[in-house]
Amino acid sequence: MADSSFASQKREPIKSSVGNSASQRRRQSAVAVAKERREALVRTKRLCRVGITGDDDGGEPDTEMILDEEQSILEAQTSSAVEVLKAAIAYQGKGAQMKRVSALRELRRLLSRSELPPVDVALKAGAIPVLVQCLSFGSPDEQLLEAAWCLTNIAAGLPEETKSLLPGLPLLIAHLGEKSSLPVAEQCAWALGNVAGEGEDLRNVLLSQGALLPLARMILPDKGSTVRTAAWALSNLIKGPNPRAATELIKIDAVLDAIIRHLRKSDEELATEVTWVVVYLTALSNVASSMLIKGNLVHVLVERLEASNNLQLLIPEAAWMLSNIAAGSTDHKKLVYSSEAIPLLLHLLSTSPFDVRKEVAYVLGNICVAPAEGSGKSSLIVEHLVSLVRRGCLPGFIELVRSADMEAARMGLQFIELVLRGMPNGEGPKLVESEDGIEAMERFQFHENEDLRNMANGLVDKYFGADYGLEE
Repeated sequence: MADSSFASQKREPIKSSVGNSASQRRRQSAVAVAKERREALVRTKRLCRVGITGDDDGGEPDTEMILDEEQSILEAQTSSAVEVLKAAIAYQGKGAQMKRVSALRELRRLLSRSELPPVDVALKAGAIPVLVQCLSFGSPDEQLLEAAWCLTNIAAGLPEETKSLLPGLPLLIAHLGEKSSLPVAEQCAWALGNVAGEGEDLRNVLLSQGALLPLARMILPDKGSTVRTAAWALSNLIKGPNPRAATELIKIDAVLDAIIRHLRKSDEELATEVTWVVVYLTALSNVASSMLIKGNLVHVLVERLEASNNLQLLIPEAAWMLSNIAAGSTDHKKLVYSSEAIPLLLHLLSTSPFDVRKEVAYVLGNICVAPAEGSGKSSLIVEHLVSLVRRGCLPGFIELVRSADMEAARMGLQFIELVLRGMPNGEGPKLVESEDGIEAMERFQFHENEDLRNMANGLVDKYFGADYGLEE
């Protein structure tokens, strides 16, 4: 299934003196989005229940869930369907084509009708070789679509089931080309997206077989469903840890323009899928980040943030992109700081649901810390810190310290450390105290998480020890 995940993606610069430099983990931590979030919002691998075309002449799927039939009956039907498909392929008489399509459609229905489709039974019955044969060049579109649909749902299964598609990958990639119909190309992209979602090894196979370029070309037009599917497949394909694919993608002719166009003009569903592509581009590749910034990405993101009401998808992902940019060079930090994004982010930090506030906090925190050299202590960008604190961001970070989310609590503690260390004239401790920051940190006094316990206790001891306030 999906990769084992790290807690964040290219966000470490905010760790400052209480953690390691982000630059050392940038590529490593970009292997995958946090597992619980990616799977909850946009599954890494997707079962195809609803057809690409929605046609009434066979393209409409049977979306009924199996509720009454025993799993054993479904498995027996699936095994039988594979045998029927083998016979249909061997048959050369009148109506041979109709027999093949009918057999493929029945197998596809069976692989779409259960929350846990009987993929293992289909594989044991020998489904893969016959399905790959049905993808041969010159086959009618209806046959190609049904075969690719079957392979899509097989690839949505367990790791070994996904790996069974290896013999069919060259043909699935070949059918992404311009000579294929859009429904066939989109269904093949869906199957490849499931394969790419399985892990780095299969991503590398797909990249070595040339999947990147045809998938990239599929996002160039304005063709809604096709672009959404291709963008989702691309996000699975480039997500790391090697940055090579991300750098190659952004250099493909017209891809940059297409990304900016889709983010600016598309519906939120499409914009969200494209946003995920950009999340990985900015996390993995400095080249891609620089090109996107020159392409006016920050301004486009602010436009989308201002216009979007989708607090569950687009806004968190747009903030994630900004945090990746803010985790880059000092010039990138200054660009975000001087943009119209800051007032909006400050507003979201104090008014939005928790997930949005957490993403926004990463952006604001990252622009306050200069890139660290080696493993030493990160230096502050004092101008940014002072401005954000003056504009009221500290309570939002202290609220994160009080949350049950340990990643968010750590980030809140890191920002408090920046305030305590970096605010001029020694006013940091007074500001933290005035917002009940001491009380928030003291919740970790006996906390089971040793790292957070040591961090919080160390800050309280250092800045609010026995001598605190005596100078007054």
